[in-house]
Amino acid sequence: MLTTPTFSNYVARRYLFWCMGVLGTLAGIVLLLDFIELLRRAAGREGTSFSIVLFMALFRLPNMVQKIVPFAVLFGSMFAFWRLNRNHELVVARAAGVSAWQFLLPVLVVAALIGTFKITLFNPLSAAMLRHYEQLEARYIKGKSSLAAVSNEGMWLRQTVEDGNYVIHAQELSPRRMELRKVIVFLFEGTDKFVGRVDAPLAHLERGYWVLENARVTTPSGPVRPVALYKLETDITQENIYDSFSPPETLSFWALPRFIGVLEKAGFSGLRHRLYWNSQLAEPFLLCAMVLVAAAFTLRPVRSGGAGVLIAGGVGAGLLLYFLSDVVFALGVSARIPIILAAWSPATVTALLGAAMLFHLEDG
Repeated sequence: MLTTPTFSNYVARRYLFWCMGVLGTLAGIVLLLDFIELLRRAAGREGTSFSIVLFMALFRLPNMVQKIVPFAVLFGSMFAFWRLNRNHELVVARAAGVSAWQFLLPVLVVAALIGTFKITLFNPLSAAMLRHYEQLEARYIKGKSSLAAVSNEGMWLRQTVEDGNYVIHAQELSPRRMELRKVIVFLFEGTDKFVGRVDAPLAHLERGYWVLENARVTTPSGPVRPVALYKLETDITQENIYDSFSPPETLSFWALPRFIGVLEKAGFSGLRHRLYWNSQLAEPFLLCAMVLVAAAFTLRPVRSGGAGVLIAGGVGAGLLLYFLSDVVFALGVSARIPIILAAWSPATVTALLGAAMLFHLEDG
């Protein structure tokens, strides 16, 4: 028997209601805990007011929501199926000849649409807000003074020093030796008063200094002055520069492929960004896998005392998936396993397990 559109729409609406309810509840808890943690970190920092901390927590919230969506889908699916089962609606549907797969079809479609919406529309919003959060965090909590960025025109780096700041631009760079080629440095006094420019064919990073070789120093009030070795004070390291590049979470799903190309062209590894992009691509499939796991726990006939087993099973499945996903992601970042395997294996394994349990349930 084929399910009617009316029945499919009803199941889809109930499922979406419970998923959004669970997601809203989890998001509220995460927001509260993150806000308290930010208040703790900001304690004693001058100029960090209550409103700034609140805005920081709100700017970070969409990124946290992205991380909890799979668990919201898992627990929302379990609650929705358990409620339909408890009200005997599933019993009536099964008696009318509706199989578990026909019943799950509209739910799987909704889960896939949630995943598609997440990576195509919600992800760019989350990336933009997380970028703003990191700027506020660097300014009010971490007190970072350097910032690096990679573009098609080369690398840009800003460094704050005691009496002002400077901006370095290099058209080419060698990450292994941390050498910059075709270097231009703009010197500023205070925040925005331009006081000079330094051009050099080569610069390299030493402990506490950028050393520019065969430099030419230009000031607004004097002629060009050649300097064999020109030193610029810095507190950054090679690892600091790499960490300052945009993390994958701060880039939208659509911008990641182009950024990966720019990053690799500059000589840096794009492995972490490629892995993140592929994991986002697998998100709709992962959410469908969560639905299958939830159905395997909750489509059984209701029995006395079964609610506790249901909740324990769901929580256990969620924690196990979270742990295994982190392990596989770490293996992918360290290049121990291929990117495709690291990004797609959590969704694939979860879907296969859920489908196997459902086949056993149907055949049984």
